Amino acid sequence: MTAYDRIFAAVFPPPSESSLPTPKATPLLGAGGFEDSAEAHIIIDWDPQDSATEQIQWERAWHTATTFLSLPNEELPPAHGESNRNRLHGKWWKPCTPEVSSAIKYLVSPDARGLQLRRNQQEFDLMYWYFEEVGLRHYVHFALKDDDSAHAIPNVVKYLERAYIVYLHNLQDYVYPLSQNRAEEQRRLFMSKLTGLFTYSLPQRRVNDLLREFLSERAEIILEASSKSHPAAEDEECVDQHTRKALWRLQDIGLGDARIRKIFAEVMGELLSKYIKRSYTGRWQSDSDVSANLRHWVENRFARTIVEVLAVLNTSPSKHPTHKKESAIIDKNNEITLADLSTWQEIAINRLGALRTEELFDIVVQWDNDSKGAIEDLKHYVTTTAARTHLTDSFSDALGRRLLQPGAATTEILRFYISAIRAFAVLDPKGVLLDRVARPIRRYLRDRDDTVAIVVASLLADAKDPSPGTDVLQEIAMEMEKSTISGAQDDDDGDLDFDDMEWMPDPVDAGPEYKKSKLLDVVGSLISLLESKEIFVKEFQQVLGERLLKQDKDFEKEIRVLELLKARFGEASLQACEVMLRDILDSRRVDAVIRNEENLTMSVTGEPLAAVHARILSHLFWPSLHSESFALPPKISAIQARYEQGFETLKQSRKLTWLHALGQVTVHLELEDRTLTEVVQTWQASVIYAFQNGDDDDNSGSHPVSKTVAQLTTELSMSDAL
Repeated sequence: MTAYDRIFAAVFPPPSESSLPTPKATPLLGAGGFEDSAEAHIIIDWDPQDSATEQIQWERAWHTATTFLSLPNEELPPAHGESNRNRLHGKWWKPCTPEVSSAIKYLVSPDARGLQLRRNQQEFDLMYWYFEEVGLRHYVHFALKDDDSAHAIPNVVKYLERAYIVYLHNLQDYVYPLSQNRAEEQRRLFMSKLTGLFTYSLPQRRVNDLLREFLSERAEIILEASSKSHPAAEDEECVDQHTRKALWRLQDIGLGDARIRKIFAEVMGELLSKYIKRSYTGRWQSDSDVSANLRHWVENRFARTIVEVLAVLNTSPSKHPTHKKESAIIDKNNEITLADLSTWQEIAINRLGALRTEELFDIVVQWDNDSKGAIEDLKHYVTTTAARTHLTDSFSDALGRRLLQPGAATTEILRFYISAIRAFAVLDPKGVLLDRVARPIRRYLRDRDDTVAIVVASLLADAKDPSPGTDVLQEIAMEMEKSTISGAQDDDDGDLDFDDMEWMPDPVDAGPEYKKSKLLDVVGSLISLLESKEIFVKEFQQVLGERLLKQDKDFEKEIRVLELLKARFGEASLQACEVMLRDILDSRRVDAVIRNEENLTMSVTGEPLAAVHARILSHLFWPSLHSESFALPPKISAIQARYEQGFETLKQSRKLTWLHALGQVTVHLELEDRTLTEVVQTWQASVIYAFQNGDDDDNSGSHPVSKTVAQLTTELSMSDAL
């Protein structure tokens, strides 16, 4: 070739695109090429007379290489168990002859003249053609199939791994060694395109679901977070190894990207919540070790699982084990720090606190059954303003839905309120949380008509009374016994006592109406329940009067409650109650004097008389009392006349008015088979006495006495109601 020809060829390259025929195995689909864009265009010494010879040689080499590299027109063998390379030899992995090796070298070797002439022509690039062959085969035959079983992801991974092995084998063994210094670049580019092919050929949403199901199923067993029964042969260590191996395979086929990291993070978060709910729901015993156990579990189980999985995902695929007895080389560049562990432990504590917040209503209900441990767990949670606000809002919502309803009895609401006071006193001794959650309860109780009566009756109830339906009364009575008579009167200027060396400012999250009470016990909260002290004092006076008239004891409890109320409401408000109590105590002394002076133990004829005792009341200070009148037996009326005479002698210018309906009588009933002794009302005793046989009847006791209601009404001058 002359210098002129060489210059002409350099400016006007030979028309190879139009003159060369289409190779026998030219692909049908298009994709990105494998050209080396970094190399500049090379001027080739080319002789036009050799074009025909070179074209024939190229077409023969192309046909030989593409025939050898073509994949069978059928699906891959099923991927059951480990990949068996022996099953792939022959049909999928064919032996390479010297002729095939020479053809491939002619097509891919950088020094080959044919490749130099067609350097920028993509349709003559063997790597481009091979990817089209793989892509066409994969899209036609190897799309992801639906699999709803628990082993869907392992099956998909094994199937794609088999395709990966088949596709890469010929390139790895026969093409790359002949590409010289371009081998690594071609391998990297082919792997990138093959990974993209695998990724985008799969249904993305379905793959995400399968990955989530697979990771959740495996991690549940490892973390002991699932209560489902798993196969006995699949123990924890075996599952751990299978999971690690599956993640390695996902890495190998290019699916171990950021997507699986995100799914894994979501799965671990869900399993953390699931483990906490399964392990600690309803575990409320006192001296709780739940928080310590949960921190230990996060450190030794939860964090360890995350570290192992991230170690696999952060490890380069080239460092994965290629044999089941080999170990992976773990990448230590992204180790978990103590700060990460501390963060996970705080997340676990917060989720435990969220669980306890959901259970708080039931915890308060079961307070008497040792649920204090749950409150101890909550103390680790309510350390921020947001957590405290969430707790009070959630608890108030539960109150509105489950307690403060028209169908709930006032006694049940009061019982819950007492338990809430005790629980929140442990949770927050400063009383800020109790102040928030108690307001709707107190407001609702104020609107109940029977609240005052129940509270007053509870203050004076017997703590040891076994009667049914008195649980709330007993609880308040026990609290009353523990209460001390202290200055409990609310004082608006109490916080301004400059001599108080223990003064503390209000908490930062206290509401504008927050006021620290000096009486932190249950009794003080119940007494301050009603804003109007007149209603409370009036009800207390009524209940106190009934108790003073029915009982005959030292009245120590009544005196103690009265002193406590005087400290809160003032002595002037309770003056009438104090007079009532003094009347009963003075009546004992006056009664003894009158009975002794009038000799009311014996009649004029020397016969023993019925023991008649009287309680002398100052009618101006006592509440309205029953004043029904009826006829008493003549013997009792005679004793009352003598008693009244003795009183007028002792207390001159004062007169007694008998209130028969308020008295009590001890009656002995002699029946045919037994004798009964009962304490009954005066009107009941009068009715019983009306059926007694007359003393002057010769046939007394021989005939039963019967009387109609009309006869009794007339004889006793008693109303029909009595």
